[in-house]
Amino acid sequence: MHRRHFFQTTALSLGAMLTSKELLAGILAEDPFKMKDLREGVGVFTERGGTIAYLINKQGMAVVDTQFPEQSQHLITALKEKSDKPIRYLINTHHHGDHSGGNIAFKGLAEHVVAHQNSLQNQKEVAQKQNALDKQLLPDITYTDTWKQKVGNESIRMYYFGAGHTNGDSIIHFENANIAHMGDLLFNGRYPFVDMTAGASVTSWIKVLDKTLKTFDNKTLFVFGHAFDPEKITGGKEEIRQFRDYLEKLITYVGSEIKAGKSKDEIIKATSVPGVTYMQGQGIERSLGAAYDELSKA
Repeated sequence: MHRRHFFQTTALSLGAMLTSKELLAGILAEDPFKMKDLREGVGVFTERGGTIAYLINKQGMAVVDTQFPEQSQHLITALKEKSDKPIRYLINTHHHGDHSGGNIAFKGLAEHVVAHQNSLQNQKEVAQKQNALDKQLLPDITYTDTWKQKVGNESIRMYYFGAGHTNGDSIIHFENANIAHMGDLLFNGRYPFVDMTAGASVTSWIKVLDKTLKTFDNKTLFVFGHAFDPEKITGGKEEIRQFRDYLEKLITYVGSEIKAGKSKDEIIKATSVPGVTYMQGQGIERSLGAAYDELSKA
């Protein structure tokens, strides 16, 4: 009998005997995290939060995003099992807690933390409001347009194309492996969070994706910050075109509703955007509300 099937069957038969729901849930739980090697030393880690990417080669390691402290500890343990080389760079795609909250676990391990200058500012401001600055490991290297560094035979380049999901989103390209981490600039098949409090812009986001399509080639493998299907956290340009199409149709739809005299409360009740079948799940009101706020101020 397959090991997982055995445990599931055993758990179900003993379910009536268990007084702890947590114990039953623990038996039935999937693996706590997943690591998947992609190509040329670059892989991805998933557990709870935004997708993490990592690089391992003979000269060192680099990590993109950190999820939360507990998940980062799991990642660090797994990385140490793969390599005894130092972590040269910890890189944040942006400041949100499900991408940078685990930075603190890398204190004393990562030689440098890198992010866009706006991401650093956002991270500091949010932490100060939450009185949690002591729980942060802040970037010590920032950039404005692009940043590049080598780790062994791999060149890592960061790009900032303008405001999108926030005003500080980076794309991280492992040039030799030709893998680009999009962070939350790409929600694959899932309605995005548009953080207007951190300078997000739907109209600019469309331009950012246009620049992305022009910058990278057809062989680039993209890593997505989130996906409706957890198995689809990587893909190609088609997923970027689809998400761009959603944002463009979102702006067109909300703009037409505003011109028709609809209020924000009326607009966010919509359950779909005309012409869009690609997005799934909950959360469409976040996009609709953000588009309304942006267009009504234009």
